Amino acid sequence: MGWRRDEVWFEAEVLWFREQQRQPFVAFALDLPALPSFSTPAETGLEASRRRRLEAQNARRRRLTTRTVPAVALVLGSASMLSFAALRPASGGQQVGLLQEDPPSLTFRFGLAGLEVTEAPVSPTDISPHALSVHTAAFETVEWHHAESVGLPYSGRLVSGTGLPFVGADWVTWNPNTDSVPNLRHRLYGNEHMIRAILSVVGGYRNAHPDAPRVVIGDLSLRDGGRMDQHVSHQNGLDVDVYYPRLDGHLSAPIATSQVNRGLAQDLLDRFIATGAQVIFVGFGTGLHGPGGVAVPYPNHENHMHVRFPPQGG
Repeated sequence: MGWRRDEVWFEAEVLWFREQQRQPFVAFALDLPALPSFSTPAETGLEASRRRRLEAQNARRRRLTTRTVPAVALVLGSASMLSFAALRPASGGQQVGLLQEDPPSLTFRFGLAGLEVTEAPVSPTDISPHALSVHTAAFETVEWHHAESVGLPYSGRLVSGTGLPFVGADWVTWNPNTDSVPNLRHRLYGNEHMIRAILSVVGGYRNAHPDAPRVVIGDLSLRDGGRMDQHVSHQNGLDVDVYYPRLDGHLSAPIATSQVNRGLAQDLLDRFIATGAQVIFVGFGTGLHGPGGVAVPYPNHENHMHVRFPPQGG
């Protein structure tokens, strides 16, 4: 039973004066509490009831606060694409907690005024040609290496990975930590057969849609694979995040499904499937579809598709 607002309770355990047992005056005097100081007036029954009511209201507010915080976190999780999935066992069979499967960059952040939208999306004209030329010159050709993808996507490593160039005629890379173009070099490594598949898909996509914006590619894996911030998978060079094309043509991650060009996104999805992707996680609200078991709706993939390739020969 809990307190109700503005409800006054009376102690049911209190005996009425007619019900109290008679006792000698001396024993009664010994049982009396210490007399209150004359500077502090004695608390009346009404004041005690009001005090208990206020304490109950404060306790109720604290309970509501503890219940509200997880709910707010869930709402913010949807906005920032944080995901909640099944528990996945770590080594030794111990549970490692909720699997956060590839959350992309935050689309909302805390500011002085509360929640604020991140910086304005980057349009093609906003990218400095000089910056792109510098990055392109620094990594203008692909240095192919015969890689070994060791272990699982969420528990593995990459040996002798091939780096995807920062930018190209058909793609740009997106840094989910800074919400900017291009991505960092050490976040763009993968198995060479996945890199070839990516280049084949984006090249064919742009040939079929010459007026479409370049494909925005997010994280692949680290140079040596292993655990990567913002991801649980992406560890063995067989995962890549590809952001859905935007209706406005901005080269940035969509912040709402209403910004997604579904026709171009579906074509991009179909091309990755045809290239041999093992599984592609897509958002529930995107309306994208594909063969069962390959195109898989998954929480918090409303602004990008997570493409996973099988091990070479798998």
